[in-house]
Amino acid sequence: MSRVGKQPIAIPAGVEVTIAADAVTVKGAKGTLTSPLFDGLAATQEDNQIQITCADVSNKKMNGNFGLSRALLANNVTGVSKGFEKVLELRGVGYRAQAQGQKLNLSLGFSHPVVYEVPAGVTATVDKSNITISGFDKQKVGQVAAEIRAYRPPEPYKGKGVRYVGEHVAMKEGKKA
Repeated sequence: MSRVGKQPIAIPAGVEVTIAADAVTVKGAKGTLTSPLFDGLAATQEDNQIQITCADVSNKKMNGNFGLSRALLANNVTGVSKGFEKVLELRGVGYRAQAQGQKLNLSLGFSHPVVYEVPAGVTATVDKSNITISGFDKQKVGQVAAEIRAYRPPEPYKGKGVRYVGEHVAMKEGKKA
């Protein structure tokens, strides 16, 4: 039986949960998210907690979906109440970013500027050499951060590029003369 799936999900104040046969909808101050319920799984709400139950714990696939459903639902509850954010750091001479509405203009050492269109539900703010990406959908926030980082990932010799704040980049030694 999944250890993650067995844990109840606490519902904070201001969050409304609607349970259907195949999905659970979570509505909060920041937005509304829907999480699927796979075959053989059911959700119940008691007091201020949601519990996921599995019909057949001996089925390996169903057991994996048990933990996955619980994790997705917990992320949705956290997202609509608190939200998520990722912070990217620009390292390199002349590397800068500017936020203009839903567009992010990046100067990353190419011969042309990179313009990234930020999707709806996600906001990007820039201060000095840091880009803060925030939103209520954890998957979207992580995807946007990964796409921006992919334009110029940190290289191992000088460390230039776009990296997550706190990310460790293993530095290599250059050629010996």
